[in-house]
Amino acid sequence: MKLLIKSSTLILCMAMAACSSSGKPERYVTRTAKPVSPAAKLESRASRVWTAEHEARVREAVKGSQFEVERRGDLLVVTAPVDGSFNPDRPSMLLVATLGPLSRVAKLVAQDREVAVLLLGHGDSSGSPALTLKLSQERAQSMASIFRMSGLHHDRLMYKGMGDHAPRASNDSKDGRSLNRRVEMFLATRGSLPTVLAQYGAPGGRMVASDQAK
Repeated sequence: MKLLIKSSTLILCMAMAACSSSGKPERYVTRTAKPVSPAAKLESRASRVWTAEHEARVREAVKGSQFEVERRGDLLVVTAPVDGSFNPDRPSMLLVATLGPLSRVAKLVAQDREVAVLLLGHGDSSGSPALTLKLSQERAQSMASIFRMSGLHHDRLMYKGMGDHAPRASNDSKDGRSLNRRVEMFLATRGSLPTVLAQYGAPGGRMVASDQAK
């Protein structure tokens, strides 16, 4: 009799454990990650290879300038600070000192037909949002003109003004506002550009293909 009771108890415990396992809350259920397509894997691998091969060349192209170069995943990003790159009296006009490093980067990427460039202009929050957005667009356009002259066109070159929507520092200090005033040049393979465009599609002004700016 005792053996029968123990067996019954064991069976009951196993049944309760099975119910508990199958009925656990949804948030604890392990989900299977969505598989990455072979084409996406190949594109990501190609982007990483391109980034690794071109990083040293891009750094050499901007050597001695105020431009910063960094890797963000599969992308190379060259950041040009507004202070020292644009004329203080004519805020959307590039200074002569900027033309050298910018032209070298433009010529470098123009030689590779599989490379695309996205330029994003950024400002601080010290002025009118509408004027800041307009000025950030004009600065991105000014840099786009240098890339266009080197041979990049609308299928490989786009620009956009972001205004003060994507600060990288606090606008509460002079140094922070200076850091926020910049133009970022995203260098990527053409296949990876849609991902960048999706990330920076909003807010701010419209994305412009370079050949639309005459």
